Amino acid sequence: SQAGRARLQGSMASAPLDSLLNFSAPLDVTLLETVVSTVYTGEPSQMAAAQRVLSQLQDRIASEDAAGALNWFRVDTILEAPALSTSTKFYALQILENAIKFRWKTLPAQQQAGIKAFIVNLVIQKSSSEETFRSEKVFMTKLNVILVQIVKQEWPHNWPSFISDIVNSSKANETLCENNMAILKLLSEEVFDFSRDEMTSAKAKKLKQSFNADFSLIFQLCEYILGHSTKQSLLVCTFQTLLKFLNWIPLGYIFETALVKTLVYNFLPLPAFRNDVLACLTEVGSLDIGTIYESLTGEVGAAYDACFEVLFTEVATALCVGVGGKPPPMVPPDTDMARAYAEGSADDETFIRNLALFLTCFFRQHLPIAEKTAQ
Repeated sequence: SQAGRARLQGSMASAPLDSLLNFSAPLDVTLLETVVSTVYTGEPSQMAAAQRVLSQLQDRIASEDAAGALNWFRVDTILEAPALSTSTKFYALQILENAIKFRWKTLPAQQQAGIKAFIVNLVIQKSSSEETFRSEKVFMTKLNVILVQIVKQEWPHNWPSFISDIVNSSKANETLCENNMAILKLLSEEVFDFSRDEMTSAKAKKLKQSFNADFSLIFQLCEYILGHSTKQSLLVCTFQTLLKFLNWIPLGYIFETALVKTLVYNFLPLPAFRNDVLACLTEVGSLDIGTIYESLTGEVGAAYDACFEVLFTEVATALCVGVGGKPPPMVPPDTDMARAYAEGSADDETFIRNLALFLTCFFRQHLPIAEKTAQ
């Protein structure tokens, strides 16, 4: 507001750092809101000064005792204040995320439990309403990131029931379930994709073991969603989450269940799902059994060759003839792929690119199998 910016201009003239960085007095939330809003809407000179204030405040909080700093900079109070902007709430979440990532172990157990309970309840509250979940999507994503940071610190030793908690809460409603799938996707990325840069090898190994130990619960949830839900956004989120699992879960979940057949028969032919499903099938087709299970040789490896043969045959049949050999084919035999790629929709272009990726990845790992099916 103009009044707020005028206040900021006046307060900056009288050293606003003295008021925002004075930990002996309560945090001036109104001034914080004004400073944050000025970073985005003020005059250039004001924007630079406001950004400097926020950076110094963040540095000051990071240099103080973590427990005392978070008792002074009450993130919960800021997030629950309806008058404060999303930008100010994001700033508060950034403060909290840094404290969790770098100083969680220095916080008293009671404060850790309070932060954990607050974030869990806020995530559930925001993701239980379809309208709120959609309208505050960016805010939800940030909350999910912070929850995953807490999980990385607490699971499994202090939060052994995390996976069962998230699976059981997913049964409450489909919007909450969709957000829970997004959380599991984030956690899988953190543990299996980014762990080398984010945590010690011992910690990463422990989290991977915990994920594997509890994965049957997650897989049952995925199966339930694929078998019962008709909500497009939930199904797409499930496919995208499943994609992150496929390169590390035990092969039995892929080849000794109905997963591949479900993906090919129920979802691959549908335009709304074909690209995400094809990405999942490409990940399966790219699996190098020798790399994943170095001990698998001879007859065991040959048994999985038969599974890859079925995968390739099912996908090729769906594309060229029709799912299960029943027309219509997904790609008519007279299709000019180059023209379709050049003149089709963005979704068509993505599908053709994903199809090329599926074929090249499968051929690279399993060319003899593909050649066998062609005979």
